Amino acid sequence: MDSQLSTHTITSHGLALAMTHIHDWLILSLLLTIMIILSIVHPFNCYVGKDMMTDLTYPMKDSTIPFWTVPLYAVFLPIAVFVGFYRRRRDVYDLHHAVLGLLFSVFITGVITEAIKDAVGRPRPDFFWRCFPDGIDLYDQWGDVICHGDIDVIRQGHKSFPSGHSSWSFSGLGFLSLYLSGKVKAFDREGHAAKLCIVFSPLLVACLVAISRVDNYRHHWQDVIGGGLIGITMAVFCYLQFFAPPYHSEGWGPYAFFRALESSCATAQVSGLPPSHNPSRDTVGQVEIGQRGVGRGNNSVMVCSFEGSDMSLDDLESGKR
Repeated sequence: MDSQLSTHTITSHGLALAMTHIHDWLILSLLLTIMIILSIVHPFNCYVGKDMMTDLTYPMKDSTIPFWTVPLYAVFLPIAVFVGFYRRRRDVYDLHHAVLGLLFSVFITGVITEAIKDAVGRPRPDFFWRCFPDGIDLYDQWGDVICHGDIDVIRQGHKSFPSGHSSWSFSGLGFLSLYLSGKVKAFDREGHAAKLCIVFSPLLVACLVAISRVDNYRHHWQDVIGGGLIGITMAVFCYLQFFAPPYHSEGWGPYAFFRALESSCATAQVSGLPPSHNPSRDTVGQVEIGQRGVGRGNNSVMVCSFEGSDMSLDDLESGKR
């Protein structure tokens, strides 16, 4: 992959690529708006009786991982990694689709998480002290709590399930883990188990964040498991929308990159010239795209058959015959 440098840069292809996916970016804006609205909506006030307080009287503690830090490591950190790979390979398809897939993963997860929080209204483990900050509990004639604490604190006290920290962490860092597994070719059948340390590092961070929510008495253990499952599921779905599975021979790049190469081959086949750096998907022609083994394992490069000669990916991107 290191030798297969691309020339699809932000300057040459960025604007056209963004315009092609303009509807995706508009939908992302809509998802962000919905997520913000759902976070403001007051959740369902479920019945909380005196006999239920046994599991809800844990002390209120400060969060080990404040919520404002979640976007930093779940969104901006992966984007920084994407930019790093772009600076090395100059492939705007990889950068654009990685960022787009990551944001879809996080925003869809955020909408699902906030919607479930509002619908369930499960009290947090420290709900007693949110509802009765002075320690004097009060109940109505049906045995339900009559809270006299801060309204906003009580509102957040009804948002235990699922854990937002967990879902966001696994959606963003889970996507990063899949991205890295493709880039380092973790499943190339050559037995380099050390690559798995790179792949599992983001997931370890996500697990530690989820555990901290239980340690801080902000969530029950079921909450963090539910949030983690939501996040990792969205990460897998959104990643596979733009990239091949990490174990695939083309798992190191986005689908769009290989389509661009295929189109470039078709353009060259028709024009009789070397493949250009501005491929057109509308060009009609015959093109043969295959896989050629390189070295050991299943590492492979794309081959373009052009006027009786085979052109490797290096030749395609450098314009050589």
